[in-house]
Amino acid sequence: MIKIILTGCCGYMGRVLTDMVNNNDEFTVVAGVDIKDGTHCNYPVFKLPCEIKNEITKNAEVIVDFSSPEALDGLLEYSMTNKLPIILCATGYTAQQITEIEAASKTVPVFRSGNMSVGINLLADLIKRACAVLGEDYDIEIVERHHRRKVDAPSGTALMLADAASESLPYETEYIYERESKRQPRKKQEIGISAIRGGTTVGTHDIIFAGQDETIELRHTATSRDIFAAGALKAAKYIRNASPALYNMTDVLK
Repeated sequence: MIKIILTGCCGYMGRVLTDMVNNNDEFTVVAGVDIKDGTHCNYPVFKLPCEIKNEITKNAEVIVDFSSPEALDGLLEYSMTNKLPIILCATGYTAQQITEIEAASKTVPVFRSGNMSVGINLLADLIKRACAVLGEDYDIEIVERHHRRKVDAPSGTALMLADAASESLPYETEYIYERESKRQPRKKQEIGISAIRGGTTVGTHDIIFAGQDETIELRHTATSRDIFAAGALKAAKYIRNASPALYNMTDVLK
């Protein structure tokens, strides 16, 4: 049984993962971390990672983080101190935080993905293949939709998909987040990224390849957050015995 420390356990995704683990004999949550009251959890909950009891730490095998970028410093320190692999499921990290994550991966296995869904990561691979074939002849636009509570825009997933396209194009790209201030025709190197917020939309991402006289569209729609929890558990199974390095869902899919 794979033993997990779940940070952000009282948030929406933390609850989803807890429910999934409670119905899965392959995993168990041995402790949670959250600033909120964790009385609903069937495991001990601590306010900070450093407060977790030593006997729990010694028994744990992997950290799954569904908290927020603000909690990163304490999490990375705890992970490195105790040599515990960590799965980072949050988005919205700053450039400095990404540098810190990369540095930590030299000490412990670190898994980070802009989206934990297997389907989204397959979509990223399809985008790379499409760009390799379509090349310079098609303009690329990405439109993402999320619920009204989502803080970061564009989403980490939209940026992840834009990066997938950028890596596969034969020219240096430029991400454009709004066109209100640009009174000029679209440039070839642009990848447009638009964000929509409203209602309870879990997440929809459209990738548009607009060419001469034809348009190709790829879409991923999430109808439940269970797919993100399931992806996190796949990552936990993969990374718990891995060597220190930076991993993502592409490694799991392989």
